[in-house]
Amino acid sequence: MARVFVYGTLKKGQPNYKHMINTAKGLAKFQGRGRTVEKYPLVIAGKYNIPYMLNIPGTGHHIAGEIYSVDEQMLQFLDEFEGCPDMYQRTLMRIQVVEWEGKGGTGEARAAADGVLECFVYSTATYPPEWVGLPYYDSYDSSGKHGLSYVLRESR
Repeated sequence: MARVFVYGTLKKGQPNYKHMINTAKGLAKFQGRGRTVEKYPLVIAGKYNIPYMLNIPGTGHHIAGEIYSVDEQMLQFLDEFEGCPDMYQRTLMRIQVVEWEGKGGTGEARAAADGVLECFVYSTATYPPEWVGLPYYDSYDSSGKHGLSYVLRESR
């Protein structure tokens, strides 16, 4: 099992959460909520209003999201879904645990106890330079005040 931190459309209540609970794609178990230890820019960009975490550590905000434990099948699905490695790159990042529901071995308990976990995160280092000038968010909601509604793949 691998740990994945999601901050965009894959979170509970967001348009692509259905993929996280579709066991035909693999297993994803919600573990808790967290935020990035480093600051990153989270922007909403492109004609489909997709959330992107730009891989520029030290700029932006501590990004809020959810921590999942996923099996290899789900990790492979997520790589494909996220267009990895072209659109997003899957990298390890340090995530501060805000709220922990996860059950598991002593390793997980110890990691959560000190408050920081290493999780895979889909961020991007391959983006148009003008995206750096977009507004930065600390949390993503597809129907947030930003007014930039996410366009589902089925509707593109």
